[in-house]
Amino acid sequence: MEIVIGLVIIAIGAFCQSSSYVPINKIRSWSWETFWLVQGIFAWLIFPFAGAMLAVPADGHLLQLYASFPKEVLLTIFFGMLWGVGGLTFGLSMRYLGVALGQSIALGTCAGLGTILTPLFLGRPGDLTASVICGVIATLAGIAIIGLAGHMKSSSLSEEEKKAAVKDFNFTKGIAVALAAGFMSACFNIGLGFGEPLNFGDATADIFKALPATFLVTFGGFLTNAAYCLFQNARNKTFKDYANGSVWASNLLFCALAGLLWYSQFFGLSLGKGFLTSSESLMTFSWCILMALNVTFSNVWGIILKEWKGCSGKTVAVLIIGIIVLIISSFLPELI
Repeated sequence: MEIVIGLVIIAIGAFCQSSSYVPINKIRSWSWETFWLVQGIFAWLIFPFAGAMLAVPADGHLLQLYASFPKEVLLTIFFGMLWGVGGLTFGLSMRYLGVALGQSIALGTCAGLGTILTPLFLGRPGDLTASVICGVIATLAGIAIIGLAGHMKSSSLSEEEKKAAVKDFNFTKGIAVALAAGFMSACFNIGLGFGEPLNFGDATADIFKALPATFLVTFGGFLTNAAYCLFQNARNKTFKDYANGSVWASNLLFCALAGLLWYSQFFGLSLGKGFLTSSESLMTFSWCILMALNVTFSNVWGIILKEWKGCSGKTVAVLIIGIIVLIISSFLPELI
């Protein structure tokens, strides 16, 4: 039952993350770089810091904890900065492929590499058991099936229909960007791996132990994204966006909501892993579970947003099969 609870919590976080781009569509009169930076303040600084504080006992201090592990802190932030590069290209993958297909390809690559590379970087190849590898293969198979559905969609629709669903649709460019985004985004889990010692031991509940490391990873990502966004503000002369007082109230609200929904995936991952401690395979595989569920829910949103409108029944059937495979892959290691 604890494993079921853990998987449900991770699923709720994945659903929230996949919903985070809905409030972004409500933001008005701001350039991409402006709203990306503002929502990032909430997603990568404010909410992760609040989450990290939940892991601090009454007599503990977060900064003292970080000071006790300088090497781990630097490595965690470094991989967070690399993940930040993936976050930048992640948005472009959805621009060219849409929410469903863009997240599917990027998160699929992220899921596989993040799960496999983390134990290797940490010198724990033994964590990659046969059941974990089978789970990764099943996840990538589900992603491949959804990618096939996307290719079928691209081949069957006219240029006008493609643009109606996704304004800047470009399958070739989108696939290249999504693969790059997935590779760099996998660094998030590697950063979490290096940050494993960053907790207060038995003084912190298992469900909160990963949150101090999560904050450092998102902080590193914020540094990368903030530098790029401010550069784009200067280049595109969009600093005036911040002076547009008429839209600040509503835009700030939607940015905060988007940031909260986005962060929920990693808050849910930490809470969920606290219920998976009895299964070493699922602990190792938890990153892949989160990404697989992110892909599942992103495609549900893709259907809701009519990104698959006009596709044949065969294409939709392939998409549904891919989603089913992803759902099965989430608990496959526990069945083997």
